Amino acid sequence: MTDTIAFNRLADLLGSLGEPTRFQGGALRTRGICHGGTDPHTVAIRRGNNNNVVVWCHACDGNADFLSAIGWTEADCYDEPLAEDERRYQQRPADDTWIPCRDRGKDKGGPGHKRVAQYLYRDENGRTIHGVTRCDHKCFAQWRPDDTTKSGRRWSLNDKDGNRLVRVVPYRLPELLAAKEADRVIWIAEGEKDVHALVDHGLAATCNAAGSGRWTAEHAQFLEGADVTIVADRDEPGQKHAVHVVDSLRGLARSVYVVQARTGKDAADHFEAGHKDSDFDQVWAPIPHPGDPAVAA
Repeated sequence: MTDTIAFNRLADLLGSLGEPTRFQGGALRTRGICHGGTDPHTVAIRRGNNNNVVVWCHACDGNADFLSAIGWTEADCYDEPLAEDERRYQQRPADDTWIPCRDRGKDKGGPGHKRVAQYLYRDENGRTIHGVTRCDHKCFAQWRPDDTTKSGRRWSLNDKDGNRLVRVVPYRLPELLAAKEADRVIWIAEGEKDVHALVDHGLAATCNAAGSGRWTAEHAQFLEGADVTIVADRDEPGQKHAVHVVDSLRGLARSVYVVQARTGKDAADHFEAGHKDSDFDQVWAPIPHPGDPAVAA
């Protein structure tokens, strides 16, 4: 894969700062300057699929603090300026440092916890429908666009009576549809972090918001006629989630395979251990591809 402008720009910046880097496991590695770390493998820097560079600090479980430490924003991770809609929700204004978690961040005396990652759910035309924000305590808060608020967000997807106000769509829907059109395999993970681990390795991947058990027929409808591989987490909720997703795809998808990480619990662990996408352990083929010899026989 050709290096992006942003990838090279970041590599050059780290060099100018005197920060040692090395390639390992398909990524450029460096230390976590965001938290004063010394391990030279903590931060993974990869070439993205959208003319961008993908940065992930495994100690901070995100990229926000690392980008802040080098004076970058999310917009700087792209070769070209972000589209206005994406820029609006990815960049962090001063009043969006904290997100409203369930315990309100009482241990810090603040209104919530510190934001470390944000995932945008878009419709077929790339318009943001809602977002998922992750904090440093691994809480997840969902929001919808609302121009009447200072941040442009409303921290609820429902009205006061509990009725959902936004569509249910899978993560990275525009990219999913493009991959389906190109007859590529669609990978389904349990969460956004694992989706990005798959995407970083050149795969087309998606998930539903809010984790295991929340995949619906509304998500499944976009996979009609597709070849699907589900990465089941190595725990009971992950297995139940995989079965649920399989059931939603019966009579809809062309083929479905279920795999698990060779090492660790999930896709992110699998790749972090240095494995390739071909190294996942296949555990179930509930809907084999019609072209498989075993099916033809």
